Amino acid sequence: MPELLPELPPQALPPGKRVYFASDFHLGAPDAETSRERERRIVRWLDEAAKDAAAIYLLGDIFDFWFEYRHAIPRGFSRLQGKLAELTDGGLPITLFTGNHDMWMFGYFTQEMGIPIMRAPVSQRIGNQLFHIGHGDGLGPGDFAYRRVLKPVFGSRFTQWLFARLHPNLGIGLANSWSRRSRIQNGAADAKYFGEDEWLLVYCREVEKRQHHDYYVFGHRHLPLDVAVGPGSRYLNLGEWVNYCSYGVYDGNELVLREFTSDVAR
Repeated sequence: MPELLPELPPQALPPGKRVYFASDFHLGAPDAETSRERERRIVRWLDEAAKDAAAIYLLGDIFDFWFEYRHAIPRGFSRLQGKLAELTDGGLPITLFTGNHDMWMFGYFTQEMGIPIMRAPVSQRIGNQLFHIGHGDGLGPGDFAYRRVLKPVFGSRFTQWLFARLHPNLGIGLANSWSRRSRIQNGAADAKYFGEDEWLLVYCREVEKRQHHDYYVFGHRHLPLDVAVGPGSRYLNLGEWVNYCSYGVYDGNELVLREFTSDVAR
């Protein structure tokens, strides 16, 4: 028997309720003014989603850079944080995954807003179907340099300790300069679909050999995708919010991609 992947406790889906997925807001990029307008749009989307949401999953790279010092966090993003706190205080479960841009989340969102932080893909039964959910960085045959070099370095407790020794003005300034080189700001390559060579699709098919999932849901790729993995199994990439404002919604029967444009979910 193949080894089964660990699962989170099931997420109930009462009649008339839905589960929402979004990723790659990249707040902070490319500049404060543009980011703030995008943040307002995201808050409006959260308000709309909360009307019938049983749960919301945010799948990483919510911020183009994030680092939690013991007594300081990056400036800005107060509208999003306030909305998340309001929703969780009202009893709506929200789960947050780290991405490659915001992996330096520690205890802030859990302590202040009751939001659990996931650092690796997880499987979870939502309603009657099994999902495999994560950000998507470092999975499959792609991202070789990141997976072998950058992620172990950035994920090291020693690296995090060293960075925390920098004054926030210097540390956050350096990190913001680094993030300006990110794919979301500097490349159109994400618009290209690689067919059978899509590295997250390759990863999904490898997992599917071990354990059947109805849906694989990831971000990171920046391109909205809905692709068959195998019989009764699909891979959806949520895209991003700089160009697409795309998200996933699951009604208990089907997970579909939608776009939030001009405050209308379609």
